[in-house]
Amino acid sequence: MRACQCGIQYVTRPKTRLELSFTKSSFYSMPCEVAARFLILYGSQRGQAQSIAEEICQQAAEHGFTADINCLSNQHKYNLDSEIRPVVFVISTTGDGDPPDTAQKFVRKIKNKSLPHNHFSHLHYALLALGDTNYANFCNGGKTIDSRLQQLGAKHFYATGHADDGTGLEVVVDPWIEGLWDALKKTFSSMATSDQQDTDLSDCTQDDFHKNASGQEKYKSDLEVDLHLLKLSETDSQKGKAITSDSIDVETLSTVLVASLKQSVPLLSESALNVPALPASYLEVRLEQVSTEGETVPSDKDGYHEVSISKAVQLTQDDAVKTAISLELDISEQNLAYQPGDAFDILCPNRASEVEELLLRLDLQTQKNCAVQVNLLKNSSKKAAKIPLHIPQNGSLQFILTWCLEIRSAPKKAFVRALADFTQNSSEKRRLLELCSKEGSADYNSFVRDANVCLLDLLRAFPSCLPPLSLLFEHLPKLQPRAYSAASSSLQHPGKVHFVFNVVEFPARPEHPARTGLCTGWLADHVSSILRPLGTVLASERLGTSAPPKVHVRPRPSGTFHLPADPSVPVVMVGPGTGVAPFIGFLQQREKEREANQEATFGETWLFFGCRHKDKDFLFREELERFAHNGTLSHLIVCFSRDEPDAAGTVNRPTYVQHNLSLHAKNVASILLKDKGSLYVCGDAKNMAKDVNDTLLEIIGNELQIDKLDAMKTVAGLREEKRYLQDIWS
Repeated sequence: MRACQCGIQYVTRPKTRLELSFTKSSFYSMPCEVAARFLILYGSQRGQAQSIAEEICQQAAEHGFTADINCLSNQHKYNLDSEIRPVVFVISTTGDGDPPDTAQKFVRKIKNKSLPHNHFSHLHYALLALGDTNYANFCNGGKTIDSRLQQLGAKHFYATGHADDGTGLEVVVDPWIEGLWDALKKTFSSMATSDQQDTDLSDCTQDDFHKNASGQEKYKSDLEVDLHLLKLSETDSQKGKAITSDSIDVETLSTVLVASLKQSVPLLSESALNVPALPASYLEVRLEQVSTEGETVPSDKDGYHEVSISKAVQLTQDDAVKTAISLELDISEQNLAYQPGDAFDILCPNRASEVEELLLRLDLQTQKNCAVQVNLLKNSSKKAAKIPLHIPQNGSLQFILTWCLEIRSAPKKAFVRALADFTQNSSEKRRLLELCSKEGSADYNSFVRDANVCLLDLLRAFPSCLPPLSLLFEHLPKLQPRAYSAASSSLQHPGKVHFVFNVVEFPARPEHPARTGLCTGWLADHVSSILRPLGTVLASERLGTSAPPKVHVRPRPSGTFHLPADPSVPVVMVGPGTGVAPFIGFLQQREKEREANQEATFGETWLFFGCRHKDKDFLFREELERFAHNGTLSHLIVCFSRDEPDAAGTVNRPTYVQHNLSLHAKNVASILLKDKGSLYVCGDAKNMAKDVNDTLLEIIGNELQIDKLDAMKTVAGLREEKRYLQDIWS
C-alpha cells in the first residue's frame, strides 16, 4: 500500500542581505490598510501539508502580513463564498491520486454541478500541491481543487506549485514560499485600486514563482555576494585571489578532500550560507518521577486489535537476494471483516537498541520510566502552536520514543537547522548549517535524504550536538503504521488473514551501520521462534509450549482495489515479487466462487508474475500452478530476470513483467478495449509501475493506431472508469 504524508516542519531561509524587506510599516502606507490579512487553508492526510501551511503562517508576520489558518475540514470557520481576502491552499495527495480525507467534504461541495460558472469569480488564490512522482496521478489532490476553482471563476494571483516528495519537497516548497510574499504584495496593491477590479491578477505574478524555482533571477545577486565573501585560501591569499569556481583545481582538490556527511569540500566549505530561519520553539517538556513501567503497547483507541500470529513461513530459499515471509494472523475472535484487495495497518515499535542508544546519547537513560508532561511555551512566537496529538500525556519517556515518534525518519532541513544551534563544536555546527542551507542542498540530498540518515546517525556524526528533549518532540514525526495487502480470502481462510513481505535491508555505508527495515525487520525478529521454511511442518513439540507472538492490526479497506462485481468481467493482474499478494486473495476468492456457482460465467484471468530466480523466489508457486491447473487462473505468465538462458539459448527472453505484457499485447488490448475488462497493478512504484504504464501506452497506441497523447487520454479514461487500478509503493 502506498504510504502517505507524515508530519514534518518546513522553514524557508531568511531574507538575504540584498533582498528588500517588506515590513509592516511600509505595508501600511498602501492605499488599503485592512488588506494585510490573508487566509491559509490546508488539506493534509498525515500532517505534511499542515506543517507547511503553519510555516507560511509563521513567516507571514516577518513579511508584514497577518494570516489566518484553517483545515479545509473546519468549514464552519471560513466561507469562500464571500471571501474577499487572498487565499493560499496547501493540498496533499493520498491513495490513487485522491485529495486527503480532510479535504474530501470540501471537494464534494465545490464539485456540486448546480454551482454557477462564476461562483468564485470574487476569489483570488494561490495553491501549493504536494505529491510524489513515484506514484501515478502526481499532485492530483491539489490539481483537482485547482481545476475546479478555475472552472468556477476563481483567479490565480500566483503560479501553482507542484512539490515532489520523490525528489525532495523543499526543492519546490522553499522557492514557492519565497516568491509568495511579492505576489501577495502585488495582489493587495491591485485589490486596493478600484479601477483594477476586473484585472486578472495572475498576469502580474505568474513569473514570480518560476523565477524563484529556477534560481536564475531571485538568487543572482545572492550568488554574486557569496562569491565575493568567500574566504581566501592560504595559498591564494598572498596573491590576493579569492577562491572562485575558476581558480579551484577541482581534480587536484578531489584527491585531497571527499565530501561526506561530516565534511564538505570547496566551494561549499568556503561559501557564505543562506540558511533557513531558526524554527521557533514551542514545547516545554517535563519528566515526572512517577513509575510507568507497565506500559508496553499503545492503546486500542484508534481501532487497533491485538491478534496472534498463528503461522510464519519463509517463502524464499536461503540464498535468494531477498527474504520473503508469509504470516497468518488469527482474527477470529475480533471478527474482522475484509475483502481481497484490502490491507491491514500494523503497529511496529522502534528498535529497542536504538531507543536505548538515543536515551544514552541524550543522558536520559536513568529517566526512561519517568512520566512525560508536555505543555506549550507561554511566550512562543510560533503561530497556531499545538501539542502534537501523537504524544500522550503522562506516558513514559521510553514508551513515547518506542511507539510514538519516528526516530528513523530522515531529519528535515528545519530540524537540522535547529540541531545546529545545540552543537558546541564550531566545525560540526558549520557542517550542519551547510546541510540545511540553499547552497548545501545537493549534500543534504546525498548524505541525509537519499542515504536514509536518521537522528541517531546525525548525533553519532556530530558528537557535540546535544539537543533538548523538547526539540525531538517538536520535529520528529508520528510513528506511522505500516500497511500490508491481504494475501488471502476469508472464503478460503475463515477467521484468518495472510500477508507477505520482503525483509528490507539497508547495507552499511559511511553515514550509518547496516540495518533492516523498521517494520519488516521487527516482524522477522518477532516471528523467529515460529518461522519455518516453505514445505515443512512446524514440529509438534514446539506447538502449545509458549504463547504465540502477537501484533496490533487495523483493517484498511480499499475503496476500489477489488475484483469486479460482475464475475464475467475479464481481469489482467500484474504483480511481480511480493506484488502478487493481493492477487493470491483474488484467486482464492474466485476459486471458491467457481466451486459455489458452477453454472455461472466467469471472465478470463491473466496473471503476469516475475521474480529473479525460478528456484529461489518464485512466491506461491505451488498455489499459482494449482490455480492454473484447475482453471481459476486462465493464463499464468512468468519471467525470471536473473536466471541464465536455457540450453536452447532463447533469444529475446522476457526479463520483466512489462516485456511479457508486450508479448501479449493483442490479448491485453482486447480485454481492456473490447471486453471492458480491468487491469490491476501491484508492486514497486519507482520502476515497475512506471514501466508497466509506459508499456500500456505503447500497447494502446499500437492497437488503436493513435499517438502517445491520445493513448494517454485513453489510459486516463481507464483510470477514471476504475478499470486501471494500482496498489503500489516506493
